[in-house]
Amino acid sequence: MDPFTTHTGRLAPLDRVNVDTDQIIPKTYLKTVHRTGLKAGLFADWRTRPDGTPDPEFFMNQPRFDGATILLTRDNFGCGSSREHAPWALADYGIRAILAPSFADIFYNNCLQNSLLPVVLPGRDIQHLFDEVRADDPARPLHVTIDLAAQTLSTTRQAAFRFDIDPFHKHCLLEGLDTISLTLRHESEIAAYEDRARRDTPWLFQDLHS
Repeated sequence: MDPFTTHTGRLAPLDRVNVDTDQIIPKTYLKTVHRTGLKAGLFADWRTRPDGTPDPEFFMNQPRFDGATILLTRDNFGCGSSREHAPWALADYGIRAILAPSFADIFYNNCLQNSLLPVVLPGRDIQHLFDEVRADDPARPLHVTIDLAAQTLSTTRQAAFRFDIDPFHKHCLLEGLDTISLTLRHESEIAAYEDRARRDTPWLFQDLHS
C-alpha cells in the first residue's frame, strides 16, 4: 500500500455521530471484491433526496468541498458491520485521513490496512475544526496538514493539534506496510524454516495421492 507520511488537503465536514458502515457504503454496492469504483456508492443514501436529486446540503454535492481529502466527523465513526468496502470507498473517493473523537475498532484497523489514517482528537478539538470549516472563505478554503512522523495536525488558520497513534501502526503507515507486505519482509526466514521442515519432517510434505 502507499506510505502515509505528510499530507495536506481540504477538510470536508460530516457532522453526524454513529455513522455506520452501511451508511458509508450501502450493501447494494458490495457485489465486487475490487477496491476501485466504490466511490459511486459512498454515502449513497445521504447524497440524494427521496426524489433522487442531489441533496445540496450534503458535503459531496457542494463545490466548495470538491477534491477534499480529509473527512471531519463525530463519535463512533465506522460502527456496524466489519465490511472493508467502507474504507475502500472512502479511499476510492480520495479520502486519505479521517478526524473523529472515536472510531469503531474494526473500521479503525481496516483503515490502517488501506493507508487511510484515522486520527483520534478530543471532542473540543473536533468542534474547533468544525467551527473553522463553518467560518471558511470559499475563495480561500481551509486546508489541513497532517504530519504522521511528528503526530501533528495544523490548519491554514494557524490552529495546531497533536494526536496519538500506536507505534507499530505508525511504523506500518510510514513504511506503507499492510499485513501481507509486512509478512513478506520475512520471506527469507520463512523459506529457511520451510527448508528445515522438509528435511526434518519429510513425511509432512509427501503427496497423499501418490
